[in-house]
Amino acid sequence: MEIKIRFYVAFLVSAIFSSFLLFGEAHAQSIAYKTLLKGLYDGEFPTVRPGQISDLKNYQVLDTREKEEFEVSHLKDAIWVGYDTFTLDNVEALDKNQPVLVYCTVGARSQEIGKKLRESGFTRVYNLYGGIIQWSNESQPLFSHSLPTNKVHTYSRSWGIWLTSGEKVY
Repeated sequence: MEIKIRFYVAFLVSAIFSSFLLFGEAHAQSIAYKTLLKGLYDGEFPTVRPGQISDLKNYQVLDTREKEEFEVSHLKDAIWVGYDTFTLDNVEALDKNQPVLVYCTVGARSQEIGKKLRESGFTRVYNLYGGIIQWSNESQPLFSHSLPTNKVHTYSRSWGIWLTSGEKVY
């Protein structure tokens, strides 16, 4: 229930601030996006920004979106674990002592999965700040079936307003 409330609040913030975009206020988007993310994230759960990642190989990278989102694009070598279908069986082969990077569209679903991982004994779990949208906005590489792509599944049109670099897929 809490995540649904957070999504609702985020949607309202998104709708209010997206009006800035209609009037060409590009820098308002970054302020609005930061406000949106601040409302979604638990301040106690660690995030890492795309620019802070020097090599994804330092992480066990988990995509917590739905399969159809993952198939459009994902981070290099990410492991799809899902959100609605997530179980701890999906991650039983992972090393609980190695860093884990979880991500979704903007970071709300991945944070919830990250909390489940921590509760089950994973010691170093980080949420990708801004999710795949921020990753793409910072021109970081995306892949589909091992090939580079610029497509990003933005979950919905209302979330798609935050993607400024990449091809939106709904």
